[in-house]
Amino acid sequence: MAEQVYLRMKKNIELSGYQEIKLKDIAFISTNGNVKRRLENTPIYHVTKKDKNIIIIDSFLIIDHLIKDYADLEFQLIGPTQTIIRVQPKKKSPSLLLSIGVWILLFVGTAMTIMNFHYDVSMQEVQQKIHYLLTGEVKEFPLWIQIPYSFGLGVGMLLFFNHWFNKRFNEEPSPLEVEIYNYQQDLDNYVIQYENKLNDANTSK
Repeated sequence: MAEQVYLRMKKNIELSGYQEIKLKDIAFISTNGNVKRRLENTPIYHVTKKDKNIIIIDSFLIIDHLIKDYADLEFQLIGPTQTIIRVQPKKKSPSLLLSIGVWILLFVGTAMTIMNFHYDVSMQEVQQKIHYLLTGEVKEFPLWIQIPYSFGLGVGMLLFFNHWFNKRFNEEPSPLEVEIYNYQQDLDNYVIQYENKLNDANTSK
């Protein structure tokens, strides 16, 4: 009876340059220890400049390749059916001047957005009305309401995004992280559809 080998493809991997990809780089392997070591070091693909920055490795091609070299093994695939390989060029550390410029741009843009929103909903008039209802006095700038409100706005945004620099307040993802995740899922699905050479959309061209 042929020995069972279980493969689980990794969904995404990133490479820093053009190199040879081995089976252990794109898949998790479960089988006998000696066989596992041989399989892990099996060459699968060599990334070159022609591949550009995205390569799709389909599990069908992996199984087809392995069957030829390991006829005495039986392969079972579980999990994802493709691995997306992204070749990332070496990242240069951003300049301090550029970082400061981006920070100022974001700060001013965020401040303008908040101020325009408060202007549209007449927030100052609402705070004046609250002050009048509570004290019976008319005051143009009820600071005892406006100052705590400003601090509360900042704290609320921190809690909403669930981050203080690199620290999380809890394990729950923020709405922004969920949106980024959904965008990445859609992007991966698109890449799998149009970059995978086995798909009909590509072979029919």
